[in-house]
Amino acid sequence: MKQVLLAFSVLTIAAMGDAAWGHGSGQSKNAEKKPARAVEETEFGRAGDPKKVTRTIRIEGSDGMRYTPNDIRVKQGETIRFVVKNGGKLMHELVLGTMPELLKHYEWMKKFPDMEHDEPHMAHLKPGASGEIVWQFTKAGDFHFACLIPGHLEAGMSGKITVLAEK
Repeated sequence: MKQVLLAFSVLTIAAMGDAAWGHGSGQSKNAEKKPARAVEETEFGRAGDPKKVTRTIRIEGSDGMRYTPNDIRVKQGETIRFVVKNGGKLMHELVLGTMPELLKHYEWMKKFPDMEHDEPHMAHLKPGASGEIVWQFTKAGDFHFACLIPGHLEAGMSGKITVLAEK
């Protein structure tokens, strides 16, 4: 029976793929030097080239479960450097995405609260820490960012990014 349970556990973890990350040290891994990886296009853009940043936007998350600012406007094609600061005493993060993607990931976070993020559109930050996300917004539309630590999104820790279409 133990062998069946072990095999089932291994298959379940393998099937979860990227969703099986664990929240490690609480420092955004995006702030560290990493080997280059293929740039993946998403519904809300792609990892940006730090050499092509057009603007820096500073965002602070607080234990009041709010981001400042929480409503951002960018132009389609812009590459933004988000400097994200955790101004609180609790662990916080900032994850970019569409609202359906964020809600899906949030459900995983509730089931696996120790998940670690190691994606270019995520910054996981221990209290007082800062991290960066460099993102190119390739598509126009309304996108979002949120803290997906269980309880934080329900408490209102989210924001909106409006990407204005190229003229």
